[in-house]
Order: sequence, then C-alpha cells, then structure tokens
Amino acid sequence: EIYSLHVDCRVTSRFAHTVITSRIVNRANESREATFEVELPKTAFITNFSMSIDGEVYPGIIKEKAAAQNEYDSAVSQGQSAGLIKITDRKLEQFHVSVSIAAASKVTFELTYEELLKRQLGKYELLIKVRPKQLVKHFQIDVHIFEPQGIHFLETDSTFMTNELTEALTKVQNETKAHILFKPTIDQQKKDSELDETLLNGDFVVRYDVKREATAGDIQIVNGYFVHYFAPQEMPVFPKNVIFVIDRSGSMAGRKIEQTIDALLKILQDLRPEDHFNFIIFNDKVVEWKSSLLPATEENVASAAALVQTLTARGGTDISGALLAAVGVLKKAEELPERSVSMIVLLTDGQPTSGERNVEVIQENVQKAINGKYALFCLGFGFDVSYKFLEKMALSNGGIARRIYENADAALQLQGFYQEVATPILMQIEMQYPENSIEGLTKNNFKLFFEGSEIIVSGKISNELDLLPVEIKAQSHTSNLTLKEEANVKDKEQVFQNQRYVFGNFLERLWAYLTIQQLLEKAVSAQEEDQKALEARALDLSLRYSFVTPLTSMVVTKPSDQQQKELANKPTEAG
Repeated sequence: EIYSLHVDCRVTSRFAHTVITSRIVNRANESREATFEVELPKTAFITNFSMSIDGEVYPGIIKEKAAAQNEYDSAVSQGQSAGLIKITDRKLEQFHVSVSIAAASKVTFELTYEELLKRQLGKYELLIKVRPKQLVKHFQIDVHIFEPQGIHFLETDSTFMTNELTEALTKVQNETKAHILFKPTIDQQKKDSELDETLLNGDFVVRYDVKREATAGDIQIVNGYFVHYFAPQEMPVFPKNVIFVIDRSGSMAGRKIEQTIDALLKILQDLRPEDHFNFIIFNDKVVEWKSSLLPATEENVASAAALVQTLTARGGTDISGALLAAVGVLKKAEELPERSVSMIVLLTDGQPTSGERNVEVIQENVQKAINGKYALFCLGFGFDVSYKFLEKMALSNGGIARRIYENADAALQLQGFYQEVATPILMQIEMQYPENSIEGLTKNNFKLFFEGSEIIVSGKISNELDLLPVEIKAQSHTSNLTLKEEANVKDKEQVFQNQRYVFGNFLERLWAYLTIQQLLEKAVSAQEEDQKALEARALDLSLRYSFVTPLTSMVVTKPSDQQQKELANKPTEAG
C-alpha cells in the first residue's frame, strides 16, 4: 500500500528539478513485492535514486555504462536483465523498480530528475505523469516556479480532472513566482464512493511563458555561470520555399496514409501567400508534382489538396532518389524571394529499399547536394524506420528529426511539427561574448530561429568581470540586425541570492545539462574520431554532475537476500 506520494518540482529560470517520493508499507503478514513506477519526460536526466528499507539506505550509483555493465554481470548470472527504464510513449520513459519487503516493513523510494524546459509554440510545458494505481492517503503535487523575467501567463491542465478534484488544486502567483499545489483527499481521488478505484490516471501539465523586453534577450548569472535567453517577438516572417517529400510505399497503406493526408491538408491551409512549395511523392518511383516551385496562391493550394487526396500506398522506398530530386527542384528555382528560407520536409515510414540502399552513401550524397543551403527535416513514421539514419541526415543538414508515433493523434503530431518550423523569423544568428573571459561556451551560432521557440546559450565567466557584454548578429526578413546588451554581474547574482527554494548551483547544472545534450547531438553527425572525443567530454560531465545519460548507467543495489543489482540505462529514440 502506498500511503504517501509526493511530487516536488522546483523550476528556476526554466530549469526543472523534480523529486518524487513514494512511501509504501506492507500490511500483509508475509513478505511482498513493493513497486516504484514513475514516468518521466524523455528529455530529463535522472540524477539520483534511493530506497530506504527499515532505516537502511540503498543508493543508486551512476557509473560509465561499460563499467556498470561489468559490475552487473559479475553480480548476476547471465540472462536476466530487464533494465529499469523503457520508453513508454512519444514524450515519456518509465522507471520501474521492485523490491521485496518483509511483513509490516516500510520502504521509501526517492527519484530525482532534472531538465531544461524547452519553449515550443510560445510556451514551456512541465509534464508530470500521475498513475498511482491505488488510492493514496497523502497525495501531493507541489510545483514552485521562479522566473526573474516575470511570469507572463500560467495555466494548469490535466487529463483526469473532475469538479471535485479541481477543489484540491490551488494556484498562488505574483510577478515572478508561482506555487501550484494539488492535494486531493482519499474521497476526492475515488471514481465513486463505493469502489476503491482512483481517478488519478494521466497527465498533470503546467504551461507558462515569461515576460520579455524587446532587447537582446535576458541574462542570468549565478556563482560565475551565466545563461542567456533570446526569443525575439513580433518580427516579420521569412517567406519559405518548402518541398514536401512524401513516402507512399506499400507500408504506408491504411491508417498512416490517411493520417498523412489529413495532416497535409491542414498544413497546406497554413502556407502563407508569399511561400513557395512543391510535392515529391515517392515509392520505388519518384514523382515531382510540378517541375518547379509554385507560389502558395489559393488556386495552387487547392490543386495540391486535390493531389494529396488521391494518394495511395504501394511499392518500394527510394528515399535517396526522392531527396536528390527535392534538392534539384530548389537548385533550379529562379524567381525566389531574395531573403527566404528553403527547407525540405521528408516523411517516411521505412528503410530505403529501392534505388540507393546504403544509408551511409545516401547521407553523403544528400549532404553534398544540399551543401549547407537548405534545411532538411526528417519525420520517421512508426518503428520500422531507421531513426538513426534520419536523425543523422537531418542534423547534418541544419534540421531536426522527429519520430511520429502511430496512434490516434499522429496527424496532430505532424501538424504540430510543421507549426514549429512554419515561421522562421531570423537567420544566421550569432551570439557573441568576450572571448577571453568565457569558458565552456555552449553552441552560440544558429542557422534559423522560429517564432515561439527560444535560443539558450550558457557558459562560465572565467575572470572577474564586472560587466558581461553581449552582441547578437542576425538577419531578419527586412534587415541585418545587431543587438547589444551589458549585464551587470553583481546585480544579476543578487537576483537569486535570497530565493528560498533555489538550489544554489542550478545554473551550473543547467550549463552541464545543455552541454551534454549538445555534445550528444553533435556526436550523431560527427566523423568517428570526433564522435569519440565528443562522447568522452559528455561522459565526463555526466559523471561529474551525476546524470543518467545514454553514456552512463545507474547501478541500483538491493538488500542481500534478493537479486542484488539492477541497471538503469537511458533509452534513446534511435534505440
């Protein structure tokens, strides 16, 4: 029986630190299995886990992956390793551990994870999965938010709220802080008064955005580390030249092609009159809808919609031919707006089976053809795609990859993705800082900035600076911009000084989190030697800051009378 479950989440300047504590008692008169099951965002890194059984603490120890595996192998006879973490859906992974406890004994499980919240479509989203599977006497979710820039709006949302449960939710906020408390009694948790079934099953979501002055972004400094947030608003949108490269091979038949058609019809409606577009539809044959890019007039959009509705799925998959054809169309396009953004959006659900099949050759040829001029976005539909291949191709060509999960909302996932990249407002953004006084600077030049997202740069101020000057250079649709700003280091440090619930080194941990994420991403498209060096740096940081990343594992030790060791490895989308 879980008698207490507490989720305590503190968000300081977008960096979220979540601690989940579950207390379980065995009320039976024999030993029983106590289970701790938590779903956490895939983007988060676990930083700590412990079990205490009758006062004895069993901590999880984070080690380099191979070392952890060796320790595990020597402790366990071969052949039984289920791993403690698995991906459960497109946003979540599940951490699951069980331990046997004696009659009348108690166990406390505690899991801590951290993540940097990413701004998408104008808001940050904090997702807490709630699934106790039983009524819990003391159930509580606490979310504390502190945003020195000021909170612009804040909302909570949940998939399981009833009028009764809403009474258990309170929200207190002022200019820069908010506290959300959700504390339902046992009666409020019940589906109906007769049964002991719980209503608490689903997502508890907090969404918010911060206030922004129209300047060169916002700088925050703590203990010598700085973070710089930049998210300009209300700027003219670049016209886009988009080529949709759509897989209609046999495996797309049925629901997938229907959902693709649904999404494309909506996406067509979202094109702006100044955009240009074309379709390449492929199976083992590659068909260019028109021989050149067309302006997105009402007429052209209607005729494209008619084409989309006739899509049927059969045949093989010539990914290489289709992408090279798309590059060809962009290359020969002449009358395009001078300042515009060209992009290729590939949607496929399989491996290359026709034309060139060697993924390395495809990657190389596509990168040569694109030559840094266009952004390539790769959407992999379902689990038969080689996600690794798509991700490497996208990241090598200034885009991103996304897996589309085959469920009811697949069309919405496709549309959501398109909305994120539909409004480029800056190109060639360079974030500049004084070279000789900053160490460990994270990525500071970006090809494109899309409205509703945010650029984040972090680093360590190495010498005694009083003022941190920053300069941002970028191209907008109408002009070349230079934005300048100076941050007063002492004043900035003051902001966090007297905040009760700010953990002192949060900005240093934010820097480490961001650096690891970027090193791992860079490693995806790097050559082998560089890849090893990037991974070595990411491993070093993962160990130093104790993060469970794809390069580390957590070894969980149990009491001596049961299977002694288990491993928690972070799964990745590429498997």
